[in-house]
Amino acid sequence: MAEDQDVVSVERVIPASPEEIFELLADPSRHQDIDGSGTVRQAKGEAQRLELGSQFGMSMKMGVPYSMSSTVIELEEGRRIAWQTRGPGWVGSHVGGRVWRYELEPVDGGTLVRESWDISEESALTKPLVRKGGSATAENMAATLERIEAVLTT
Repeated sequence: MAEDQDVVSVERVIPASPEEIFELLADPSRHQDIDGSGTVRQAKGEAQRLELGSQFGMSMKMGVPYSMSSTVIELEEGRRIAWQTRGPGWVGSHVGGRVWRYELEPVDGGTLVRESWDISEESALTKPLVRKGGSATAENMAATLERIEAVLTT
């Protein structure tokens, strides 16, 4: 696990091609299947394959149900995808801003997958609280990478 004050990253070699992994990540209706935190419930609305600028919503639950809205801010087909997550509507200007990033690098035996959680653009209101969750986030991201492997190899 690589960690600094605002970015936490985990890596895993997954025995699948970057294209297979990318297709899974680019389908928000599958995010519940791979979420290692147990908080993602389902995509809101009609889930379509993500592209740069795509916006998608997620029903979430961490004790209580809530929603998040994400925008794809980086996309390199088969190699990188990142989305920035905020609360929906006017709440989003005060809550959220974290970036979830997946980088895929072909290696012997499959793909090195690096998942990063970047809170450098998190709202000032929530950043101190969110930062405290960094170690649990790393554990949850490692579980996500395990789940991606399980989905693609079983």
